[in-house]
Amino acid sequence: MIEENNNSAIQLSAAATASIEPMVILQVAIDVPLMTLFDYLPPLDAASVEWTQGMRLLVPFGSRQRVGILMGIAADSDHALARLKRVDAVLDEQPLLAAVDLTLIGWAAAYYQYPIGEAIFTALPPHLRKKSLKSPQPPFPKGEEKPIDQSPPAPLLQRGEKEKPPLEKGGLGGFDEKKAGFELNPDQATAVSAIHAALGRFQPFLLDGVTGSGKTEVYIQLIAQVIASGQQALVIVPEIGLTPQLQTRFTSRLPGVTVVLHSALKASDRARNWEQATLGTATLVLGTRSAIFVPLPRLGLIVVDEEHDMSLKQQDGFRYSARDVAVRRAQLVGCPIILGSATPALETLHNAQRQRYDWLQLPRRAGVAQPPKISLLDIRQQPLRAGLSMVLRERMQTELAAGNQILLFLNRRGYAPVLICHACGWIGNCPQCDVRLTLHLSPRKFWCHHCGRVQPVPQHCPSCKSADLRMIGRGTERLEEELQPLFPDATIARIDSDSTQRRGELKRLLSAVARGEVQIVLGTQMLAKGHDFPRVTLVGILDLDGVLYASDFRAPERAAQLIMQVAGRAGRAERPGRVILQTRHPEHALLQSLLRSGYRGFVAEALREREDTELPPFTHLALLRADATDALIPMEFLSEAKRLALALPETEHIFILGPAPSPLVRRVGRYHAQLLVQCADRMRLQRFLNQWGGVLQKLKRGKDLHWSMDVDPILFS
Repeated sequence: MIEENNNSAIQLSAAATASIEPMVILQVAIDVPLMTLFDYLPPLDAASVEWTQGMRLLVPFGSRQRVGILMGIAADSDHALARLKRVDAVLDEQPLLAAVDLTLIGWAAAYYQYPIGEAIFTALPPHLRKKSLKSPQPPFPKGEEKPIDQSPPAPLLQRGEKEKPPLEKGGLGGFDEKKAGFELNPDQATAVSAIHAALGRFQPFLLDGVTGSGKTEVYIQLIAQVIASGQQALVIVPEIGLTPQLQTRFTSRLPGVTVVLHSALKASDRARNWEQATLGTATLVLGTRSAIFVPLPRLGLIVVDEEHDMSLKQQDGFRYSARDVAVRRAQLVGCPIILGSATPALETLHNAQRQRYDWLQLPRRAGVAQPPKISLLDIRQQPLRAGLSMVLRERMQTELAAGNQILLFLNRRGYAPVLICHACGWIGNCPQCDVRLTLHLSPRKFWCHHCGRVQPVPQHCPSCKSADLRMIGRGTERLEEELQPLFPDATIARIDSDSTQRRGELKRLLSAVARGEVQIVLGTQMLAKGHDFPRVTLVGILDLDGVLYASDFRAPERAAQLIMQVAGRAGRAERPGRVILQTRHPEHALLQSLLRSGYRGFVAEALREREDTELPPFTHLALLRADATDALIPMEFLSEAKRLALALPETEHIFILGPAPSPLVRRVGRYHAQLLVQCADRMRLQRFLNQWGGVLQKLKRGKDLHWSMDVDPILFS
């Protein structure tokens, strides 16, 4: 059997790139859920192999062969040599991943308490996780890797850390935005100048710009300079929906080759784009969160757009934050990173206020565009048609008559969220989750948005056999149907995850909107993020009341961000914009704060509340999650985990709350519970988690129990 290497440190030995010596041990990462490397002997015919960290190896593992990644070379093992197996084959002549890439992944695996092997293979495209395919030509020639900073995990970085020296001026040349074909306004020019001065060294920037202030133009100007200097740029966006419009803008303005990387690409396209990035052929990589790990041999700038968006945090498996990993990557590489948003996360603003990040502000919209006027509309006791008040309907008619476009925001897809029997009160619930099934009519199905279960829509009540089944509530599909008779002359486009499933459909719809072929755009939060609709002059926000009273302590922040992001779609060109927010709670403190002081006023108040209640960013959290088919098993496991935690030496100033059932207890037929760990010091929390994780790995448990650690959680469901 293969024996484990109990030394969990992911460090390169001095011999990592040297020719093999007679009794060397290969330390290999394998895609298995164990927090360790595995020791192997080299093949008998490997005398001519020059071993380099990052090479793929084919190794025996149990009764089968697995692909592994060489992480280091040791002179001995904790296990007898006779018990070690030999590597079966070397799959790559040169490494797939450079030392800096493996250092980044190793840091992320350690910080987020995740098995190193699984983390590394998560970072590889699917076609390179297999044993049958060779790698592309290596982008990392031997002898050209620079020394790697092995500082301890700390995603919130202090200023003044050791950095690379700046590039010589001759390499970048003087910057002149007029020569680049676009004249920047003073705020944009200040931002570009500050970031330009940091090229060639690590420096994090918060680009805090209101919607329509021209953040993308700042990105373009700086990426152009990076490409001109012979380097590569990486732009991370939270969702696939943002890539078509950004890709069009980037490719039309920037030289070189732009490639996109996200999960919706065909496997062949993803493999080709990954190869172009790793070989250095691509000068700009635009991708979603997983693209943060793509190897880039000449990386000179990282941009994380919409840095506040919770889609940047992986919510299962390897639960990393692409934003925080991006900051660490910039530190390791020695390049600037831009975190851009109109509504920055409270953690990011806190870092800027403490001068950990340089804070660049774009307080005004670019060109002649003015901020939209936002008004609350009390719809209590008001007659609604298609969920629209009379005031909103009349305003829509006025805007349509003037040739303008309208955006309606409803953050609920499907036709109706509830199907109820009028005779006996039966409600269509998911048999596997503690949620209601959503009715969809195109195609007709009863769908759980949590577990994905789909079942036929009943014609009669399953309980009393009555045929009087009624739909309650409204999703985007129903809204689209109801709008057409109200506005018969308008072309309506629905943009949500259902209507854009077909490949290329999102791009087609966005292009139709941009050309003015659509008069009313309706959809979910896909519309709130980064899209530029210059003809939209009216935004209607139909139903956000449920978000205002959610139990999650981050719910007010997310609600404020969503409102401001959606509102920002109005009046982005020369036409003035207006936002009407329908609500049954116009007196709510959050809404009043946004109206009175905007997002900045909300932030000041929210940070004070977070500090008073000792919540992030003034403390740090980890969530131990557990689930099983029996509701008692997760609670018993977490109770034992808490007992073991309290016996550890690192528990001073560590607060453990729970265990408690998760807010959504039953999902996919499994019962979920959690244990919350809180500490004011990030490094102290990491030391505790390292000790606790080792204890939990050895804790006996039944096969039915699953558990995972979520460091810096953003969702508690």
